[in-house]
Amino acid sequence: MNRNSTFANEVYEALSAHRNDENRGPMEAYMKHHFSFFGIKSPERKQILQPMLKEYRNVSDTERVEAALLLFQKPERECQYAGLAFLEKGVKKAPLSAIAVYKELLMTKPWWDTVDMISTHLCGGYFKRYPELLTPLTKEWSRSPHMWVRRSSLLHQLKFKEQTDEQLLFETIDSLKHEKEFFIEKAIGWALREYSKTNPDAVVRFLEKTECRPLSRREGLKWLKNKHPERILS
Repeated sequence: MNRNSTFANEVYEALSAHRNDENRGPMEAYMKHHFSFFGIKSPERKQILQPMLKEYRNVSDTERVEAALLLFQKPERECQYAGLAFLEKGVKKAPLSAIAVYKELLMTKPWWDTVDMISTHLCGGYFKRYPELLTPLTKEWSRSPHMWVRRSSLLHQLKFKEQTDEQLLFETIDSLKHEKEFFIEKAIGWALREYSKTNPDAVVRFLEKTECRPLSRREGLKWLKNKHPERILS
């Protein structure tokens, strides 16, 4: 058995051993019953995974990807979280080809939980490593027929703070602002809210001149209304 299969099997066995049926029902309900769960909450899951992530930290990029893909085949959602955590450990040295894997995983058993982890942690880290690809791939993904890929295009820079390409962020929002899709509207608001913590005036100016949907606008201004209401013109 190769190392990627060994890691995936060890993760599955460890998580399965900590199954919690009391938590499982509420967790599955929270995710609208799209996925099965072991019932392991995030802090415990991270504690279970920590020694295995450490043990396999020096695997090759190919082994890391193959292990993640194996874990995405498992029915329980915690396995997908484990696969993404394993990929995140290698994101700072991710090869150029990694973005194709991230995009594939965005479209594999997609829901907001994995999509947002992939967008902000994996894609975000990748574009810091390959900044020349941020603009062309964000623009390409914003035109994707796959809704979750379009959502991802809005979230690539979520954690960039002062490194945010403001023009690209606003252009991406502008291209998607008319979509009547909850997860797109919400992502626009989230992206604006996070950037408002770095450049509040830019976000206010953008929303003053741009006709965003009510949910996006409300979410985008939420932090400013709580922390700096004086910056928002009535």
